[in-house]
Amino acid sequence: MNNVQLYKATSTVDSKHKIIIIDDLNEIKGFCPNDEVENFVKEKFNTETLVEYRNLSNSIFFTKIPREKKHFEQLEFMRRQGGLVFEQLKKETELIIEIIDQSDQDCFVLAVAEGLGISSYFFDKYKKDQKQPVIHLHLRNEHLKEMLVKEYNVLIDALSDCRDLVNEPHSFLTAQQLSEELIQLSKKSGFDIEVWNEEQIIEENFHALLAVNKGSQEPPTFNILEYLPDDPINDQPYVLVGKGVVYDTGGVNLKSTASGTLNKMKSDMAGAATIASVISAISRNKLPLHVVGLIPATDNRPGANAIVPGDVIDTHAGKTVEIGNTDAEGRLILADALSYAKRYNPKLVIDIATLTGSAAMSLGREGVVYMGKAPVNVKNDFEQTGREVYERVIEFPLWDEYNDYIASSIADINNVGGRLAGAITAGKFLQHFTDYDWIHIDIAGAAYYDRPHFYRPKNASGVGVRLLYQFLKSQLK
Repeated sequence: MNNVQLYKATSTVDSKHKIIIIDDLNEIKGFCPNDEVENFVKEKFNTETLVEYRNLSNSIFFTKIPREKKHFEQLEFMRRQGGLVFEQLKKETELIIEIIDQSDQDCFVLAVAEGLGISSYFFDKYKKDQKQPVIHLHLRNEHLKEMLVKEYNVLIDALSDCRDLVNEPHSFLTAQQLSEELIQLSKKSGFDIEVWNEEQIIEENFHALLAVNKGSQEPPTFNILEYLPDDPINDQPYVLVGKGVVYDTGGVNLKSTASGTLNKMKSDMAGAATIASVISAISRNKLPLHVVGLIPATDNRPGANAIVPGDVIDTHAGKTVEIGNTDAEGRLILADALSYAKRYNPKLVIDIATLTGSAAMSLGREGVVYMGKAPVNVKNDFEQTGREVYERVIEFPLWDEYNDYIASSIADINNVGGRLAGAITAGKFLQHFTDYDWIHIDIAGAAYYDRPHFYRPKNASGVGVRLLYQFLKSQLK
């Protein structure tokens, strides 16, 4: 749930707490009541990066811009400082905080606010008598524009929407309920949505989606989200594809219960939540971009009619797939959506999914695996955006030799390639269903945390929302 509101401070703010961003220790003087406090703060900076001076119930936090670091590292440092401040103050029922930055850049005051806003997220829908603090952040910097503050309010809210969806239990969030939630999000944000039921999915030959759904008692859905402003800069739309497996047991290849993996498999629709939230933010902020979102949704169950290893299924593209492992279901439903995306003549297609344990094992929570066949300048923009929002991305190769890993003797392709290069063979599988510029993002490992990670609380992280929003915004230039 989002409990944060940002404001551009234009007059005196009656705040209990202040965060002072400084470039030089001499700037401290103007915010200290006397020389003794000033010397205390300066001394603390010898061992600490965030110094608190408390006067009764009021606090002033001082933090210094680490100019010795690279710019994107400076921004992440400031986000983490914002998270540390929230940890100090989170027991209060209402927080009014003024963030003051006298530098000639607006990015640092926004970074502190962003980190504080992200860290203060909570999901208490199923808790009784749970009270979370209401937070008002007043940002003071002479170079800060009101429109940018409004944009960040929307982005933080969209990030919360994403995390809410991912944190919902499967007892609530079936495929059909996910579609209902997307409809409500479209009403809130102003984008268009079309939801297909099982009959329409059959008519459109989404064979792989239907195959994954065969073991379930709940029907699948296919969701088409679209934001088309009056004056888009792109004649061809950007198409975002998100994996919407609302719960993944692994199917007949049942996941291990001993490892605790099943406990977080409600998060296997994080890709779907991400693209819906990105399109929501783009729509609410009225970016002049034509964007389409495609979300195939189902659960993956080992029911009586479930697919089993050795089966051969059809796909929307007309290719046949041998099922090597029913727990590689995400790539199957994405294959149908990627094939369908061709009809939009897209400028660029980006799919995002919690797809492989291999990606999680490769990077853990510290980054995101991507691969694809987009132009070099697009990949460079994507990687640069990843650094700026500190959702860092690393490109894995799609060498032709990996086709041998997913070869089948009885079908056009196998849905798994063995233990080696698992994240890559999943991407290689998806590549068979694309004939356009395309980026595949595997957010397994970064989408759901078993413990807090700096300013990101436990559970759904919302990874990908800021990354994709800022990347698409960068394409306006």
